[in-house]
Amino acid sequence: MNKRRIYLDNNATTPCDPRVVETMLPYFYQHPGNAASRNHPFGWEAEAAVDYARDQIARLLDVESKEIIFTSGATESDNLALKGVFEMYTSKGNHIITSKTEHKAVLDTCHHLEKMGAEVTYLDVQRDGLIDLEKLEESIKNNTVMVSIMWANNETGVIQPMKKIGEICEKHGILFFSDATQAVGKIPTNPKEMGIHLMAFSAHKMYGPKGVGALYVRRKGPRVKVTAQMDGGGHERGMRSGTLNVPGIVGFGKAAEIALMEMAADAKRLSVLRDRMENSFLEMEEVFINGNIEHRMPHVANISFKHVEGEGLMMTFNQNIALSSGSACTSASLQPSYVLIALGLGDDLAHSSLRFSLGRFTKDEDIDFAIEAVKKGVNHMRELSPIWEMYKEGVDLDKLEWADH
Repeated sequence: MNKRRIYLDNNATTPCDPRVVETMLPYFYQHPGNAASRNHPFGWEAEAAVDYARDQIARLLDVESKEIIFTSGATESDNLALKGVFEMYTSKGNHIITSKTEHKAVLDTCHHLEKMGAEVTYLDVQRDGLIDLEKLEESIKNNTVMVSIMWANNETGVIQPMKKIGEICEKHGILFFSDATQAVGKIPTNPKEMGIHLMAFSAHKMYGPKGVGALYVRRKGPRVKVTAQMDGGGHERGMRSGTLNVPGIVGFGKAAEIALMEMAADAKRLSVLRDRMENSFLEMEEVFINGNIEHRMPHVANISFKHVEGEGLMMTFNQNIALSSGSACTSASLQPSYVLIALGLGDDLAHSSLRFSLGRFTKDEDIDFAIEAVKKGVNHMRELSPIWEMYKEGVDLDKLEWADH
């Protein structure tokens, strides 16, 4: 059996770039200081390293370094933004607008806030995964404090019209928060240009280490404040206490510096590979690309192979290719992806979908291998499927009535 392993699950996490690892290593042992220790050189070195990383990340986003608040990851950043704004701005209102295809870190936090007295509107998305801007504007009320819309979807790669959303928020004087975890470091993400006031992202989605993330919080025009969700020593401008993960932050900074230099070339190369792979799959019958193909991330493809169960298909090459059906955070459940259901896909197409997310270390031959393995798997599964046989014989499966057992 061919034991070659191909990694095409970069939306779940990316491999740490060796240049990032190399930059981090001295901070585990040679420079062991706590960045909050102000009375000896070890602490000063750690603080200087954190400041430098903050600058590197700020340059990637074209923001001020003081606007970067370090966290343990995007989930914590999402929680800090949503809960922190809800608590800070209670006198202004309690209404938040988000969409049904947000990451669970946003949706579950919104559900929690509803128990605390928040009113949350969950916008539907259109068939292509984009929100309807008119419906967004119609949902704004006198007590609306914030709109929370992700920059790029983790399952489909669909990119929302950020600038237009920002303009609507500006017009109505409300805050705009975005979970930009899948976008930062892969495409240009300038929050100020888009009218974003708070933005969450993570190092491990951009070839940095796991366990470190950030929240961009705008300092002027308007100055945004959030209530801390973690109390302690008042670190990070009082917004997030806790000893800073110095090696992780150093790695995050290096990952941001590399992204600034290389993401345009990476995006160009990966979109060519992704398109070649998609076109090859589309040569088969009953294969569909999910989500808007004009407005999406350059490295992501979400594809349904009709009448083939996605989890079963993955088992035909599971030892060889890392892929996802649905998002990694919910793959323990065999429910169809809530994102694809929100796009209007039936259970059959949602269950038959695979997400391919390419990355910096994906090679041409990896794509060749994946194309061959997936096509072989699809053909094998369809040969065993009575439903596929009926489809080939021209039976209208939508009109079929299944007997209850």
